[in-house]
Amino acid sequence: MWPRLVANKFLRKRLGSSNFVTDFPTEALHDFPEVLLHKKSSITETTFTHPKDTHHHKVFVSTWNVGGLPPPEDLNIEDWLDVIGNSCDIYVLGFQEVVPLRAANVLGSENSKITMRWNSIIREALNKKNQEEMKAKTIKNNKSITRSSNSRDFKCIISKQMVGIFISVWIRNELRPYIRHPSVSCVGCGVMACLGNKGSVSVRFQLHETSFCFICCHLASGNREGDERYRNSNVTEILSRTTFPRGPPFDLPRKILDHDHVVLLGDLNYRISLPEAKTRLLVDKGEWNTLLEYDQLRMELMEGHVLDGWHEGIIKFAPTYKYCPNSDVYYGSVQGEKRRAPAWCDRIIWYGNGMKQQEYSRGESKLSDHRPVKAIFTADVEVLRKSIRVSFYPIHMIKLQAN
Repeated sequence: MWPRLVANKFLRKRLGSSNFVTDFPTEALHDFPEVLLHKKSSITETTFTHPKDTHHHKVFVSTWNVGGLPPPEDLNIEDWLDVIGNSCDIYVLGFQEVVPLRAANVLGSENSKITMRWNSIIREALNKKNQEEMKAKTIKNNKSITRSSNSRDFKCIISKQMVGIFISVWIRNELRPYIRHPSVSCVGCGVMACLGNKGSVSVRFQLHETSFCFICCHLASGNREGDERYRNSNVTEILSRTTFPRGPPFDLPRKILDHDHVVLLGDLNYRISLPEAKTRLLVDKGEWNTLLEYDQLRMELMEGHVLDGWHEGIIKFAPTYKYCPNSDVYYGSVQGEKRRAPAWCDRIIWYGNGMKQQEYSRGESKLSDHRPVKAIFTADVEVLRKSIRVSFYPIHMIKLQAN
């Protein structure tokens, strides 16, 4: 009991910080530009608000367990993000094991150099198309432009790391003025049920009048019978312990499920409840539907115990775990290797209404023993048409003004 109490105290100090990396001053993301702010006055004011419009924004979400390996210098993720062919408005990229999960990384200071490198790769990929267009325009007009200020550029609004879990949120620059109340919340579920080698990093923000919450997770591993209970327990802990500040209006959602749009992504580690030999045979035949009947996460979603009300798109891709290094061969296929049955460990699920999934697929990068997974959504966002502020003055004030 004492080690756990000490660890909890240590954890709160380590993970309790609400700080995060952003391209903008945090205070600049708390004021809403569509409503003019006035100094307090003794004059009574009433605001009449016109009805709201519904806009549709495309949201890209990706998860990737990179196996503790730093990104190589020549790593190209442009095709994965598909910026040219299918540009979205919001990009959310979640990673697991951005650093090896050894004791020095779990208990020591975080290595921000790795996450800075990942952010540089993301920035370059998202903005390459716009930079090339600006360069071509510059050459055509024979003008010198030192930097691009294109409103279609993407900026990082939230970037947060907890040990090996890392999430980075990017938004089209023209939408940035309408982002409010960004916040982060970290929950450790690892060693002694509290350290950050397993757990979640959650981010929330408000776009116009709609709140978003993204939860990047790395849940308990294990492919023995009954291990899924530990993963379910992790989910319960994350949903109950994750909290966000109420904010200046004191009406912002505090809990994950209180938000308008909620997406959970990560190495959820759910396995297939079949004998290994049977699993491998069905994988070789590409019989995904048969395998999914025994998929632990799919069964949990259908039974609705821990994840009641959550949704997942149709899986039409091969299991994403576990591969031999730099190979398309599943680990354990070669004689003498430790037996690890293939599984769909890497998943993206969502909660609530107002989001429609357009794509659910996997990538083929061989950087780690996992394959990345991505989803593209169309999200409904409520936008105020117009705000009219009408002031009612006492009669004596009107007479004074008339004079």
